[in-house]
Amino acid sequence: MVKSTAIARLHDGLPLATSVDDSDVEKELASTKQQVKAIIRKVNDKSEPKASIESGNYSIHYIITDNVVYLCICDKSYPRKLAFSYLDEIQKEFSSTYGSEISKPGLRPYAFVQFDSFIQQTRKLYQDSRATQNLDKLNTELQDVTRIMTKNIEDLLYRGDNLDRMSHMSSSLRDESKKYRRAAVRINFEALLRQYAPISMLALMFVFFIWYFFLR
Repeated sequence: MVKSTAIARLHDGLPLATSVDDSDVEKELASTKQQVKAIIRKVNDKSEPKASIESGNYSIHYIITDNVVYLCICDKSYPRKLAFSYLDEIQKEFSSTYGSEISKPGLRPYAFVQFDSFIQQTRKLYQDSRATQNLDKLNTELQDVTRIMTKNIEDLLYRGDNLDRMSHMSSSLRDESKKYRRAAVRINFEALLRQYAPISMLALMFVFFIWYFFLR
């Protein structure tokens, strides 16, 4: 299930809104919420726009849209498609309600704490026992998340890795794939040349022989 939600401004990490969690959840997620804060400090406009980060028994999912990062902490077993559909619902409502106020100078932390009411309503729709039943009511197509970057929290926070590198790795993989395709085409062409070049040369020599001795 979705355990907690956070919304922050991208360029400076200013917290804009969060779910108001009960004391048991706060205690349970204390260390994971510290990791969320670290992720907020790391992301920027060059980071992957969507990513999942594994952290023990939980997964942290985020999306970046219009200079705002939306994050949620979910049980590790919670379907990623539902997690990102949930974040999309949160993003659309927050953007339509407060989008024009996000870039205002002097904005205080948690300026939109009242948004928690919408977070709680939406989270109820995505509870484990009700999620499947309520998908039709959401009227939102679940996007394909198979290509969304997944990273381990230890790699991200404790081994010197970062979200910019994740984006670079993703771009590098795409570039390498293109290079391999081009190389495959070239190799196939060269193989055809090696296979048919001798036959072509013999045919040309035969034509020249006929022309030279009989037709000129």
